[in-house]
Amino acid sequence: MYDSKCGSGKCTLVLIGKILLIVGGVNWGLVGVGMLMDTDLNVVHMLIGSLAYVEAVVYILVGVAAIMTIFGYKCKNCTNSCGSCAEGGENKV
Repeated sequence: MYDSKCGSGKCTLVLIGKILLIVGGVNWGLVGVGMLMDTDLNVVHMLIGSLAYVEAVVYILVGVAAIMTIFGYKCKNCTNSCGSCAEGGENKV
């Protein structure tokens, strides 16, 4: 049987991190395609480029999300809901 909370990515912070990584990855992919096509396809800049500080904050948040993913960040609920998840094992209870 699987615990519904354990490692399921239901933590708000982890979910936001995953969304930021997807947005950042797609944006970088579009930047690369735009460079090949001699155009600017930076969606973040297109949406909030007039607010340079907000754009910088978005880039910083994407970077923080990447670092959290690299180091395998898990919230207290994910690490404490079952012993095997905290040790990197399966999600069995």
